Amino acid sequence: MERRNVSDLLTSVDSLFTTQSEREDEQREKVMEIPLVQISDFAHHPFQVRVDESMNEMAESVRQFGILTPALVRPKPEGGYEMVSGHRRRKACELAGRTTIPCIVREMSDDEAIIRMVDTNLQREQILPSEKAFAYRMKLDAMKRQGERTDITLSPVATKLDTASSVGKQGGDSRDQVYRYIRLTHLNQNLLDLVDEGKIAMRPAVELSYLSDEEQNTVFETMDMEGCTPNHAQAIKLRRFSEEGKLSEEVTQSILQEEKANQKEQFKLSRERIGRFFPPGTSPRKMEDTIVKALELYRKRQRSMER
Repeated sequence: MERRNVSDLLTSVDSLFTTQSEREDEQREKVMEIPLVQISDFAHHPFQVRVDESMNEMAESVRQFGILTPALVRPKPEGGYEMVSGHRRRKACELAGRTTIPCIVREMSDDEAIIRMVDTNLQREQILPSEKAFAYRMKLDAMKRQGERTDITLSPVATKLDTASSVGKQGGDSRDQVYRYIRLTHLNQNLLDLVDEGKIAMRPAVELSYLSDEEQNTVFETMDMEGCTPNHAQAIKLRRFSEEGKLSEEVTQSILQEEKANQKEQFKLSRERIGRFFPPGTSPRKMEDTIVKALELYRKRQRSMER
């Protein structure tokens, strides 16, 4: 006679004292009121929770009607819960003065939780490029670990097994666009902030992502001094010089100073004519700022003399 392990024996004994409906009910997910202090953020959560007009409206709705859709959490081994879906709802509860939030508690693996977290947050109305970039990267890595096929290079041919296409479907992006977003995760924080602010377009940003950290810092500093941003053609040049090992500060400045085809007409003074009024090495942006300040001071004095 085959021996039965302890687990099977306990299950058999338990079944003697519970009905089938009770056992099914135990397996069914339930909504629980969980204290906010027991729920931590999802690890490396790429989406920001902003206290803006939309959040204030959500908080007011929570005050009046409560949370209509429960959040999704998973239990942590050390105790407490990790938020999977519902970071904004939890913040709205805090602003509304609530101490608990209704949640569905679900056992999930790390990769299952990542995929669920990304998919639910991609439904937001406003998503920053950096948020989508890190979200796509996390989901693609999770699906790769789950055994899905992935490519790390761009290709004009997509297949049914193309994971990147699957990743982008939820956010309304093509396979290639997913990879462009993921490239943004290789930008330093200064340049990534400019992308989020709409000051650097996607295509130039992707090219800049191939530069080294030091080269990216140089590009940012030059942009700040010159008051300019690279277009796609300039970014391609910067990447090419970088790959050739020739992207010096002088080359970076020269490329970014190139006049763009759609650039507005500008009033320019020759450096030779005004250079004697500034210390050697003063940037054009610094010269311009100083001249503007001098003109503003001159105008104030003129007005005071006319009174």
